[in-house]
Amino acid sequence: MFNPDLTKVNSSVNNALEEDIGLGDVTGELIDPLKFQAAELICREESVLCGSSWFDAAFKILDPNIEIIWNQKEGSFIKKDTVIANLNGNAKCMVASERTGLNFLQMMSGIAYKTYSYQQELLDSETVLLDTRKTIPGLRVAQKYAVLCGGGGNHRLGLFDAYLLKENHITAAGSIKAAVQRARSAHPEMAVEVEV
Repeated sequence: MFNPDLTKVNSSVNNALEEDIGLGDVTGELIDPLKFQAAELICREESVLCGSSWFDAAFKILDPNIEIIWNQKEGSFIKKDTVIANLNGNAKCMVASERTGLNFLQMMSGIAYKTYSYQQELLDSETVLLDTRKTIPGLRVAQKYAVLCGGGGNHRLGLFDAYLLKENHITAAGSIKAAVQRARSAHPEMAVEVEV
C-alpha cells in the first residue's frame, strides 16, 4: 500500500475545514480557549480502518499540539465497539475539527470495508478487483487509497497515467488497430487497454 502524499492530504483537509468552519465556529466560541479535553474514537460497527492521515490532519491543522494515539493500524480489520484512537488536546479546536476528521475516516473506512468484503468473495479466484475514476471530485486520492486499504487495486489515477481506449476513441482514430498504434507510438511506456 502506498503512503498518501501528505501535501495532498493537507490540501484536501484544508478545503474541507474551510468549507465547514467558514468565518468561524460560532458554537465553539462558547468554549474556553484554554480548556483541554480527552476523547476516545470508537468504531461502532465492523470495518477496515482507513483515513488516519486525513483524520490526523483535520485535528493538527487547528491544534498542532494535539496528541492522537492510534490503537489500531491503518488497513486493519476492526471489530464492532473497538476503541481505535485516543485524543488529548485543545477542546475548542477538537470540536471544530471532529466532523471533518470523522467525515474522512467514515467515508474512507466505508470504502475500505466494502472493498474488503468483495475481496473476501474473490479469495479463491484469479480475479483482480480494481477501482475506477468515478470518484467524488477532489477526493480521488482519498478514495483510491481506501480501495488499497481494503485489499483492492488501483486501475489508473487519471487520464494521464494509462490508456483506456473506448468506443469514442476508436471511432475517432478510425479503428482499434489505429488507436492502439497511436497510443503505443506516443507513450510506449504506458499500459494500453481496450474496453470491450
